[in-house]
Order: sequence, then C-alpha cells, then structure tokens
Amino acid sequence: MTRRHLLLAPAWLARAAAQTPNGKKKTLVAIFQRGAMDGLNVLIPHGDKRYTALRPTLAIPRETALDLDGFFSLHPALKPLLPLWQSKQLAAIQATGSPDPTRSHFDAQDFMESGTPGRKATRDGWLNRAIPPTAKPSPVRALSMGGTLARSLRGPAPAVAVNTIAGFQVRDNAQSDFMSMYAQSPDAVLKGTGKDTFEAIRLLESINKNKPATSVTYPTSCLGQGLAQIATVIKAGAGLEYAFADTTGWDTHTGQPARLEQLLTDLAQSIAAFHKDLGALAGDVTIVTMSEFGRTAKENGTRGTDHGHANVMFSLGGALPGGKVHGTWPGLEQEQLYQQRDLAVTTDFRDVLATAIRHHNPATDLAKVFPDYRFRPIA
Repeated sequence: MTRRHLLLAPAWLARAAAQTPNGKKKTLVAIFQRGAMDGLNVLIPHGDKRYTALRPTLAIPRETALDLDGFFSLHPALKPLLPLWQSKQLAAIQATGSPDPTRSHFDAQDFMESGTPGRKATRDGWLNRAIPPTAKPSPVRALSMGGTLARSLRGPAPAVAVNTIAGFQVRDNAQSDFMSMYAQSPDAVLKGTGKDTFEAIRLLESINKNKPATSVTYPTSCLGQGLAQIATVIKAGAGLEYAFADTTGWDTHTGQPARLEQLLTDLAQSIAAFHKDLGALAGDVTIVTMSEFGRTAKENGTRGTDHGHANVMFSLGGALPGGKVHGTWPGLEQEQLYQQRDLAVTTDFRDVLATAIRHHNPATDLAKVFPDYRFRPIA
C-alpha cells in the first residue's frame, strides 16, 4: 500500500493532500452525468428537419423549448441556466464524444475519466494528471464528492474524497489514537500519509465550524448537496483548485420524458444555485459537464432511447466564449449518422476538457494530461 492509497476504512476518507491552505485559488469543477444523457433532447437541433421525424413522440416542441440561436434550443427544464447563457457565461459544445465506439457504460466512463479512450491499462485519471506539483498544497487542493475517490482524480497527486464536510472526521474520540498510531509507525510512507490525512481532517472540521453564510437554497439531490459542499470550501478560502461531482440516472431506455425533465431540472437548479452562492468568486470558477456517450437519434418503442455515440457538453466560467454553441454539426440524415443510428462525434471530449484545463491553468502540460493526443482548438 502506497502513500496514495486508501488507509482508513470509513467512507468519509479516501485521500488527503498536505501542508497548509494557501488562500484564494481558481477552481475547476468537473460534473459527470453517469448513464449516458440524451444530448439530442438537451441541446435540441430544431433546425435539422430530421429531428422530429426520428422522434415522433419524444421530440421537444420548438414552442416550449428555449431558443438559443434559431437552430439549437435548450430543454425547457434548463431554464435556470438561461440567464447564464444570455450573459455569455455558459457555452455548449455539440456533437462531442469519444473516438472509441464502445456502448458499454463501464468502459466508456472509464475511458472518459482516464482521458485515454480505448486504453484500459491507464491507472490515473485526467483530472489528477492536470494537478501540477507545488511546494505547499492545501490539504483540500483536490476534492471528490462521494464516499470513494472518483476515477478522474485517482493518481499520484493527493486528493480528498468526502460525502459531506461535517462527516469528514474520526468519531468517538478515536482521532488521537489514530494520530498516535501513524506517528509511531516505522513506515515513512504510512507515517506521512497519516499526517496528511489529519491535516485535511482538521481543516475541514474548521471549515464546518465556521461555514461561510449563504442564503441560497440548493436541491436536496446528491449533485445539489455536493456542489453546496464545494461552494463552502471555495468561499472559506481553503485553497480548493480541482473538484469533481457526479449525478446518476441518465440511462433512459424507457419513460424518458419525465425522467429527463427531472434530471435536467436538478442539474440546472444545482448549477444555478452554485453560481449564485459563489457571488463574486464565480469569476474564478470553471465548470465543465460530461456524460460517457449520447443516445440513439431514433427513439425506441418504449418512449426512450438506447445507447448512442455523440453528446453535448457544457462549459461555464470563460473557458469558451459563452452564449454560443460550439463545434461542427454533423447532421441527422441517415448517411450522416454514425453507424446509421447515432449522432456522429465531431469534437473529441478531450478537446473540451483540455480547453477548460488551459483556461484554469495556462501552464498545464496538456500532453501529460492527455498522452498520445494532440489538442485541437474548438471551432
């Protein structure tokens, strides 16, 4: 077991960084929509005549959608995000995805989080590789919301996984016993990891006791509460630079309309609350969203869609010019579809993530983050 691996069993602890907080930082937040979101009913191509023909019962009516540019519209459930689009802070990147053709949730998520499509042997994640070394990192420099560390944040750079700030602690007066155990260990790696762990615990306990005030109401969902926790750490000036949150349930083979509306409502309300909560600090935060692949262009027989290929990603915070749909539209005619069934990928997801990383830290070596891949600017 190395210094970077899990040492304590409770779900509130996965990893810890070291040293002391170093004040206000720019923060990159990645949101993963697990299950394969139906991008064609999220960023709706009303300008393509084949859209309604392929989806006679699932197509979102143009009159109820939120028009963006005459060709694309947003699902009405995303209305809380419309002011961010209108103020040119929110951008959409259509027809994004992986060059790997898999329709396996497990493989596609792994490839997207590792940042190496088609390569199953990659041990670390793209977001971990994006973290540059520094002399005195904050104990919460990289934060993963949830009981286990996200695949995207696994790797040599220290990162903390928490369900809640309040729950990140050793209970029942056991902290001193654990600290003594690690301090007396003859194993230098184990001793160092224990020290780093308890520095993170002490910092998060302090933040929890002195939470910055907020009048914002977040959704009670895992995503809403996860973003609320991230906002708390950012506002506390604890040195958070990289954060990860996810949301599940996007695999809509059946009964898609109601499920998609519920999921998008939660996504929009969570991001809007997060942005409002940050206030003036929102200008230092970049958000990027992703899902492992899209869904079939044609609806199935159970008011749903099946596993597809290209999807839509969103960027908030200046990585890309806002109020604009980026990327090249491939079309929905039969001969334009990928394998004659899916929206084709015209923008590699790594280009979107690389753009967000470069905006967050221009000095980042993108060749290290996405090995054997050449970054292509998004048109």
